[in-house]
Amino acid sequence: MNCPCCSGKSYEECCKPYHTGEKHAPTAEALMRSRFSAFAIPNGKYLMETTYPAKRKYHNTEDLQAWGEINEWTKLEIIDKPSVGKVEFKAFYTDEEGHKQIHHELSKFKMIQNRWFYVSGEFLH
Repeated sequence: MNCPCCSGKSYEECCKPYHTGEKHAPTAEALMRSRFSAFAIPNGKYLMETTYPAKRKYHNTEDLQAWGEINEWTKLEIIDKPSVGKVEFKAFYTDEEGHKQIHHELSKFKMIQNRWFYVSGEFLH
């Protein structure tokens, strides 16, 4: 199957090794793409594991899994990478009522011991 992150690669060659723990995403963009794929599949456990440890108290695996399940994640568009550790993107999805939505965010990522983590996101309009 094609990878949900819209890289043009197969899931096996792209985000799956990150989801299974075989590899860690080498860049903030790769982590962001793998997190989008984790919403599409869905894989709430991976989303929680790749959230910055100090921020995990604001999230839980069940909610992340549910957010992936109730929406149909259709497309990811990388808009900009303004600096190391920041990625602006648009995630396209259809919500549970069948309405098309666009989640436009500038995400911040931080590296700890050679591993990237999602820290926070600023919603853009």
